[in-house]
Amino acid sequence: MSAPEHTANLESLYSDHHGWLLGWLRKKLGDVHHAADVAHDTFMRLLSREELLEINEPRAFLTTVAQRVLANHWRRQQLERAYLEALANLPEAHHPSEETRAILLETLYEIDRLLDGLPIAVRRAFLMTQLDGSSHAEVAEALGISVTTVKRHLVRAAQQCYFADVPWSAP
Repeated sequence: MSAPEHTANLESLYSDHHGWLLGWLRKKLGDVHHAADVAHDTFMRLLSREELLEINEPRAFLTTVAQRVLANHWRRQQLERAYLEALANLPEAHHPSEETRAILLETLYEIDRLLDGLPIAVRRAFLMTQLDGSSHAEVAEALGISVTTVKRHLVRAAQQCYFADVPWSAP
């Protein structure tokens, strides 16, 4: 399938199933505006794909993509709530500007996305060393693994985060 065929396929998918997807999301979310946002994000995700799609069951496919978009949205909300709670515990003099806050949140979202594909032990080792400042020995003891395994986990997490083909930088 060529790129023009791919675009025509997506246009057809949109015209044939957007209304159905919007209705399905509206029932699931109980909010027409949120449903419209998720439906839009679902089709934007499909448009941004480089590989060509061959879809046999359009509604099942759209449901799966929309559920992933929703899961990412809910995870972002949870991350943002945790960040805002942490800010609330700081003295107001240490609160970042709105611009810095937005940059920090986008960085947190990107780190979360990069770490999402890693096994839980690798993520925990990475976060314990990077956020908590724990030593390799402390992480090993807390996770019940060897220091060598902690080092392997950290290398794997670093490769996932620092060598990804995604442009991001911490402020």
